[in-house]
Amino acid sequence: MAAKKVKDSTPNMFETFKEFKETKNIDRATLVSVLEESFRNVLAKIYGSDENFDVIVNPDKGDFEIYQNRIVVPDDEVVDPSKEISLTEARKLDEDYELDEEVSERIEFSKFGRRAILNLRQTLASKILELEHDSLYNKYKDREGQIISGEVYQTWKREVLIIDDENNELILPKSEQIPGDNYRKGETIRAVILRVDNENNNPKIILSRTSPLFLERLLEGEVPEINDGLISIKKIARMPGKRAKVAVESYDDRIDPVGACVGVKGSRVHGIVRELCNENIDVINYTSNIRLFIQRALSPAKVSSITIDEENHKAEVYLKTEEVSLAIGREGLNIKLASMLTEYTIDVFREIEEEEAEEDIYLDEFADEVDQWVIDSIKRIGLDTAKAVLKAPREMLVEKADLEEETVDHLINILKAEFES
Repeated sequence: MAAKKVKDSTPNMFETFKEFKETKNIDRATLVSVLEESFRNVLAKIYGSDENFDVIVNPDKGDFEIYQNRIVVPDDEVVDPSKEISLTEARKLDEDYELDEEVSERIEFSKFGRRAILNLRQTLASKILELEHDSLYNKYKDREGQIISGEVYQTWKREVLIIDDENNELILPKSEQIPGDNYRKGETIRAVILRVDNENNNPKIILSRTSPLFLERLLEGEVPEINDGLISIKKIARMPGKRAKVAVESYDDRIDPVGACVGVKGSRVHGIVRELCNENIDVINYTSNIRLFIQRALSPAKVSSITIDEENHKAEVYLKTEEVSLAIGREGLNIKLASMLTEYTIDVFREIEEEEAEEDIYLDEFADEVDQWVIDSIKRIGLDTAKAVLKAPREMLVEKADLEEETVDHLINILKAEFES
C-alpha cells in the first residue's frame, strides 16, 4: 500500500549549517549528496541503520526533511521499534492507517540532541573541506606552467596571498618574486603556476614570477609566430629583474626570429620588460654549433677566438682588450647569463699582441707577493697579465672582481713597482 506522510513542526535545522549551502567550487548535485550522506551517517549511529529513512535535502530553499518509514503491525507484535509501529500508535498519527501499511513520519532532527547536531556539523565541515580541497587540486593540477592573473589579498614577509576569480587562495613565495616587485592589496598581478602541492590532501598552488617559464609564456602571448609554431624558444636564462637572454629558432627561412620577438622598435618586448620590472631582454639566434652559440650568447662583445672542452663543458674565450668588459657585463651579468644559456663554464681572456706579450708579465708570476685567490679573482674577469690590470680602471677591478679597495691598491702598487724596477 502507498505510504502516508505525517509532518510535524520541525525547526529549520538547516539554518544551523547554512554556510555549507553556499560553499564555493562544489556543484549542487555533489553538495546534496554530501549533505544526505552526512545525515545518514548520524541516523545510522542512532538507529543502527539508515535503510528505512528518507533524507530530502533542498539546498535552494535552505532546508531538509527526514522521514522514518515503519510498517504497521499489531500492538503486541512490535519487535523493532525503529522499523515497526503498532496499530494504536499509527492511528494516533492518522486514523485511517491499517495493518501492513507503511507509515512515513517526519523526524524532528533537533530531538536527537546537541551531541547529534554537533556530530552532524563536524561531519559536514570535514566533508565540505575535503571537497573544496579536491576541487582546488583538480582545477590546477594540469595547469602547471600556465599564466594566471589574480588579486593581491594579503602580503607577508615570506609570501604574498593571491586570490583567483573563484576566491581560491594562491601563494607567491618571496623566493619567486622579482626583487623590484611591490605589491598592494587589491591590485592585479600575473604569474606562472610553478607547481601544485597536495600533501595530506591539502593543496597549495605555488606561483612564480622569476621562473624562465614566466618569461616564455609572456613571449608566447606577445609573439604570434611562437603560438603558430613558426618560431621556437629553445632556451632562456634569467637574472630576475635585471637581465635575461632568450635563444630562439625559426622554422621558416622567411622569418627572422629575433626581429619577430623584439618587434618594430621593440614594440613586442617592451610590454614584457615593464611586466618584469624593467628586466633587459636579449634575444639571440639559437644554433646547435656550441662555438657559435657561445659567441652569440656573449653579445654584444665580439669574440676573437674560442677553445672548447666538450667533455667538461668548459670554454675559454679570447677577446680584444676593449671587448672584455662587454663580455663580462655589469656585475658580471652578461657572462653569467651566457654560461646559464649555453650550459658551459666560460672563462674570458684578453688577447695579447706579440710585441706587448714580450714586455708583459703573467699575473701568476706574482704568486709570491700576491695571494693566489686575488690573482684568480682578477683572472676571472679576463685580465691575466700585469699590464692588463694596470690599464683597467680601478673601479672595474673593485666591482667586477669583487675585491676590497685596499686589496686592489696593494696589487696595483706591486705591479707598478715591478715595471719601475
